[in-house]
Amino acid sequence: MKDRIISVDVLRGFTVLMMTVVNNPGSWSYVYPILDHAKWNGCTLADLVFPFFIFILGIAIPLAMPVKKDDSETVLKIVTRSLRIFCLGLFLSFFYKIQFFDLASYVPLLLIRLSITALVGYALLGNFSLNVKAISAVAIFGILVGLTFSGIKHFDNVRLLGVLQRIGIVYLIVSLLYVKTTIKWQIILSLIILLGYWALMTFVNVPGVGYPNLEPATNFASWLDSVLLEGHMYVETKTWDPEGVLSTVPVIANGLLGVLAGQLLNSKSLSKIKIAQIMAGTGVVLVCLGLLWSVSFPINKSIWSSSYVLFTSGIALFILSIIYYLIDILSHKKWTTFFVVWGVNPMIVFFLSGILPRAFTMIKVQNADNAGAAINIREYAYTFWISSNFENQTLASLMYAVIYVLLWSCLLWYFFKKKMFFKV
Repeated sequence: MKDRIISVDVLRGFTVLMMTVVNNPGSWSYVYPILDHAKWNGCTLADLVFPFFIFILGIAIPLAMPVKKDDSETVLKIVTRSLRIFCLGLFLSFFYKIQFFDLASYVPLLLIRLSITALVGYALLGNFSLNVKAISAVAIFGILVGLTFSGIKHFDNVRLLGVLQRIGIVYLIVSLLYVKTTIKWQIILSLIILLGYWALMTFVNVPGVGYPNLEPATNFASWLDSVLLEGHMYVETKTWDPEGVLSTVPVIANGLLGVLAGQLLNSKSLSKIKIAQIMAGTGVVLVCLGLLWSVSFPINKSIWSSSYVLFTSGIALFILSIIYYLIDILSHKKWTTFFVVWGVNPMIVFFLSGILPRAFTMIKVQNADNAGAAINIREYAYTFWISSNFENQTLASLMYAVIYVLLWSCLLWYFFKKKMFFKV
C-alpha cells in the first residue's frame, strides 16, 4: 500500500461500509432517520454515501493515471471497465428473473441462479487480458440488453439503470474528460453541467404537466424517465427512476470535482499541508454554495440537484482534508487498516452485497411460531435470533446491519491478507 494515498482508501472504505449498513437493516420498518434516505428534499447520512463514492471515484482516476495517456489502449481500458461495472449492476436486476423451464422448487432454482452469478462475476471481475475483458463485457452486455427487450415474459420489466450502472456511466465520461481536457475545461464543464441541469429542471415546461416543477412524479427528469425507461424503472416508483437518465448528468459534476481533487493530491509543486488547506477551504466554500443554491434548487438526492452536488462534494472534500492531514501528514495510521480493508475491494462488496440478500430470501425455513408457514432465512435470522432479544426494534434493526458488516469485515480481511483485490 506504499504507493497509495491511504486517506483516500480510508474514505472509500468508510463510504462502502456505510453503504452496507444503510442497505441492510434488519427491518425497513425500523430504521434510524439518519440512516434512511430523505423522503424528498433534504440530506441524511444515508444520502451522503452515493455522492461520496462518486467523488472518490473521480479522485482515483488521476491517482491511477498521474500522466495522461490519450491513446487507443487507454480508451479501450476505460470503456471496458465502465462496461464491466454497468453489466455487474444490470445483472443484479436479472437475478430474480432467471428461470429454468418454469422450475418451481426454490433449491435447484437458487443453485442455478448462483451458478450463473458465479460465471458472470468471474467474467466481469476476473483478471484477464484487456482484449478478453473487452470481448466478455460486450458479450454479457449484449446478452442482458437483448433479454431485456426480447419480449420474454420473465424479462419484460427488468430495471435498466441502477447504482452500479450509474457508476459505470459516470466513470466512462469522467475518465475520458480527464484524459482529453485540461483542469480549466474540467472546471468549466462542471459549471455548465450544474447550471444547465438547474435551468432544465426549473425553467422548462414539463410535457403533460405544462409547467416546470420539482415534485416527485412530475418534474422534467421524471418525465424523461417515463419516456425512455418505460417498463424498466425502479419498482417502487414505477413512473421515474432514482438513478434515471437526466438525473445522471449532474452526477458527472460530482465525478469531475473528484478528478480536480485527485489532481490536487498529485501536485508536486505544493506541500502536503498546503494541499490539505486548499481542500479544507474549498470544501467549506462548496458546502456554503450548495446551501445558498438550495434556497431555489433544494438539496435532493432523488433528482440529484445541483445544490446537492456542491453540498455533498464539499463535505467529502472537507472530510478528506482532515483524514489526509491525520494520515498522510501526521502519519497517524494505526487505526486505518479496518477502513483500508473495506476501501481496496469496493466492487466485490457492491456486487455480492446485492446478490447475497437476494439469495437469502430464496432459502425457506419453517416458521418457529407457525407450523403451517415458512419464511426466508434472512427474515428467520432477524426475527428469532436478533429482534426477539431487543425491546427497541430500531436498535435491533441496526444490530442486524452491524452483524452483517462484521461478517463482511472478516471476508474482506481474508481477501486483504491474501492480497486478493477484485478489480473491474
